Parts: sequence; C-alpha cells; structure tokens
Amino acid sequence: MIRRPLTSLALMGLALLTAPALATTSAWAAEPAAVTAADRTLGSADAPVTVIEYSSFTCPHCADWANTVLPEFKTRFIDSGQVRFVYRDLPTNPGPVASLAARVARCVAPDKAFAAIELLMAQQEAARLMRYPAGWFLNAIEVGGRSAEEVGACVEDPATQAALEAQIADAQAAGVTGTPSFFVNGKRVEDTSLDGLAAAIEPLLP
Repeated sequence: MIRRPLTSLALMGLALLTAPALATTSAWAAEPAAVTAADRTLGSADAPVTVIEYSSFTCPHCADWANTVLPEFKTRFIDSGQVRFVYRDLPTNPGPVASLAARVARCVAPDKAFAAIELLMAQQEAARLMRYPAGWFLNAIEVGGRSAEEVGACVEDPATQAALEAQIADAQAAGVTGTPSFFVNGKRVEDTSLDGLAAAIEPLLP
C-alpha cells in the first residue's frame, strides 16, 4: 500500500470509530429511487436495462462480488451497451468505517469514482487486518483525481453526509436489509451470481 502521513481525514476517522453503526431495516416496500446525475454509474444511460447495487465497503460478500463477478459482468453487459450499472451505498458494520469509506468514494473526482470503489473493494481484506486502515482511505484518494485536502473537506461537508443518509433511506424504503442487494429494472434479484443476474437481464434485452 502507498504510505503517507496521516491527513486530517485519517485523524477524523479515529473519532468516528466510536460512533454508532448505521442500521438497515424495514420490510420490502418499493422500487429504488430513480437514477439521477448524482449516482455513480457505468455504461450508457440509454441501455435497456439498469442494474442497481446497494453495497458496503466493509461487507465481505460485496468485495467478493466486486472482485470476482463485476469484471466479467462489465465485459458481458456494460461494455456491450446492454446494461447501465449503478453503485449505491448502504454502510454496514463497522458502521463508522463503512460510512467514512463511502464518503471518501463520494468525494473523489466523478470520473474516478469507480476507480476508488474498485480499489476499496480490492483492498478490503487487507484493511480489515489493520487496527485503523488509514492507508486504505489514502490509497482510494490516490486514484481519485483530487487531493487529500479536497477530499477531506468534502468528507467533512454536511452535504456529503446528508446525501449518504438519503441513499440509506432510499435503500430502507426499497426493503434492502443486507448487502450486496441488486435490482434489475427496479425488481429485486436474489441470485447475485453472474448467471443469476444474466437470467434476470437477458429477457429484458431487445
């Protein structure tokens, strides 16, 4: 991992470790909120199928999906113009660490969002072994196209926390109780394997 001195962002995270975890709750109730310009997306906005993932940077199953399924999913469906993929946050335990990682990924340059997302997932297991994974956050910033100072200011901006909380509320309204959770054109898909998602996607293609 890249080694750098702790920034104000990293020091802030030490205090966050004592904050309460973010909870997920509610029964299955509605479709996810419509995709907006604020969403992190891959693929064409004109794709016939939209796949929304609710994910957490501290969820091992999310990291496994990102590291083992997403590359082939991207080649097969996103790069071909068939699917627009949307990444949304739903922090899980330990909530403070997941929340900080989510805000870091939200605060990088928009065109570098998935570079940061993929790095955080790729390095999640290594970060789990650390008492405080400052290097994990700094590595995401390194690929994120903005300085640590810019990202730190954004992370501390109440608007960033408000946007994250709005996305958590959206997930709860859609009945999401665990991560990763996937919706294909607004419908929940339980089988998150490549074959399971393909079975939901392919009937919707022209």
